[in-house]
Amino acid sequence: MKSFRAFSLWGILLLACQPSRQETAVPAHDYLVEITIPQLQVGYQKSTFTIEQVVRDYLQRIEALDKNGPALNSIIYVNPKAIEIARELDAELHAGKSRGLLHGIPVIVKDNLNTVDMPTTAGATVLRNSYPPTDSYLVKKLRDAGAVIIAKANLSEWANFRADMSSSGWSGVGGQTKNPYVLDRNPCGSSSGSGVAASASLCAFAIGTETNGSIVCPSNANGLVGLKPTVGLLSRSGIIPISFTQDTAGPMGRTVTDVAIALGALTGVDSADAKTLASEGHFKTDYMPHLKADGLKGKRIGLLKNISGYHAAVDTLMKKAVADIRAQGAEVIEIDFSLDRSAGSSSFTVLLYEFKDGLTKYFASLGDKAPVHNLAELMEFNEKDSIELKYFDQQLLKLAHEKGSLQDKEYADALANMQKATRENGIDKLLKENNLHALMAPTGAPAWKTDLIDGDHFLGGSSSLAAISGYPSITVPMGFADVLPVGVSFFSTAWQEPVLIEIAYGYEQATKHRKAPMFIISK
Repeated sequence: MKSFRAFSLWGILLLACQPSRQETAVPAHDYLVEITIPQLQVGYQKSTFTIEQVVRDYLQRIEALDKNGPALNSIIYVNPKAIEIARELDAELHAGKSRGLLHGIPVIVKDNLNTVDMPTTAGATVLRNSYPPTDSYLVKKLRDAGAVIIAKANLSEWANFRADMSSSGWSGVGGQTKNPYVLDRNPCGSSSGSGVAASASLCAFAIGTETNGSIVCPSNANGLVGLKPTVGLLSRSGIIPISFTQDTAGPMGRTVTDVAIALGALTGVDSADAKTLASEGHFKTDYMPHLKADGLKGKRIGLLKNISGYHAAVDTLMKKAVADIRAQGAEVIEIDFSLDRSAGSSSFTVLLYEFKDGLTKYFASLGDKAPVHNLAELMEFNEKDSIELKYFDQQLLKLAHEKGSLQDKEYADALANMQKATRENGIDKLLKENNLHALMAPTGAPAWKTDLIDGDHFLGGSSSLAAISGYPSITVPMGFADVLPVGVSFFSTAWQEPVLIEIAYGYEQATKHRKAPMFIISK
């Protein structure tokens, strides 16, 4: 049996920070471990701590845990204006003004969301010094709500749409992110840094993005709650894209409460993103009323039996989750359903077309400061770079470059096929025929060992049905395979985030499987 050792946070901080006697407030950092948004707000209201103090302490945790100590490597950039912003928000509170539940709450956003005060790179060396002209819509929403964006998170480069084979959590700019539970394990991706930062309490919550699995998989691997909204509930303008049809951002946090609070601050119609027009009449600015301890009572949930068998420990935990859910008053109906294999290939075709179109438009949005203008120039840059092709190829860039325009029949046919298979003949059909509120399945396997030679060792997961359909899903911790967390996913039809939050909260409160990571070196 392999030996292992866990890092002591106390020891890490002492070694990394080496404070003078006047600066030895190291134990104060303990209050940030697993702290929730409501707890931070109570602390501000009671003057237990200030926003500036909280931001400083999070930044010291980043220095101690991300840059030193276990060197999680989840952060690409720290916001140089974070302390200044915190002071301004403290002054507002002192004057009796609060912007709401996110006032003074530190957040880390994935480094494919535009920020004017930090570069936005998608992890790609070509964009290392790229400062976009404006904030993304969601970053502006966060700032307006009083959140403090303290850093940008590392990610799988180009949101994991670059190489035929790659390691999740690796980028040319940020290198390889580590899983905080066992450091030689993979954090999954592409929102790897967001997942690790939230799990290791480097922020109150984080923002990730998903095209297929990139919120729920890192949430699964890092013991988090992750919500992938209906495509169109949150704006994508100012986010480096893969797919106009499947892309969405979403909150990742340690509790369903934090995720629900964050979601309400991010919704709204954005004229720059046509998909959000359909959210009119469906979005809420407050999802807190759906945090019901009895949220499972009376719910009918379909268990997709075919999404199993890839890991014995996951199957065992899933049986226990079903029993726990039934014990809370829900009905669980076992369903045999296999997604039409053509849906996956059609989705891949759509992603290639839309990535080419969307990335070209993103480069154009950078104006004269754009370092490249299309996929051809990007591939040429990578071939000359000393880092970009050191481990992985750029096969997906090549395949996307070879596609035509969005007017091609191949694109239209693939789009129609994938949506029919996952909506009309998929989620919608299953819900209607079985009179269900939602479907459920294990989110994925425990984290695999990171491998920069052979790439990811992905055993199985349940993200594709919700991802390809553009429908919402939420993952919640359901236990541990040895010391590695795994989650259970609930998904439904469009705009059913309130129902999913009720189900997820009811399950979370009944089980409370979340445990903070211990930064084990190897096991």
